[in-house]
Amino acid sequence: MSVPPVNTRIQWPEGLAIRARIPADAATIATMHNLPGYRAGTLRPPYENAETIRKTIEATTPGTVNLVAILADQVVGEISLNMSSGRRNHAASIGMGVHDDFTGRGIGSALMGEVVAMADAWLNLLRLELTVFVDNAPAIALYQKFGFEVEGCHKAFAFRDGTFVDALSMARINTRR
Repeated sequence: MSVPPVNTRIQWPEGLAIRARIPADAATIATMHNLPGYRAGTLRPPYENAETIRKTIEATTPGTVNLVAILADQVVGEISLNMSSGRRNHAASIGMGVHDDFTGRGIGSALMGEVVAMADAWLNLLRLELTVFVDNAPAIALYQKFGFEVEGCHKAFAFRDGTFVDALSMARINTRR
């Protein structure tokens, strides 16, 4: 089912569809998660399997938006928005990734554009936040394009491929409210 973009200012790549993640996506998401580039840019462990991912999809809680980018019936990217509660109900955290074979094609921009538009126009969120490894220059540039700014650096944030890696804390404040 093709759904029109929420953010009409971002041009999607030809043939791209973005929709809510469903359990039937688990196998192609597992394939994507196990790619070396995807795994290096996220906190995903090696050897994720489709059954574990399917269970995670089925257990999704309220306050979470999970979208996938589809090209030719294949999941080529995903993004999640996890809304905070209580005194932080104005904020949400973002996690995303793009399939190794589809980076640099505008898929990350399309996904981020949708989530930012939803946060601003539909979810009444003031603050969006994320962490990104310091060596992931393409992701940092993407986030800056959408107004995210570096707020700090987490030393030895995660263990990846035998070494500790630092990560930046980035956030975007909706100044149009």
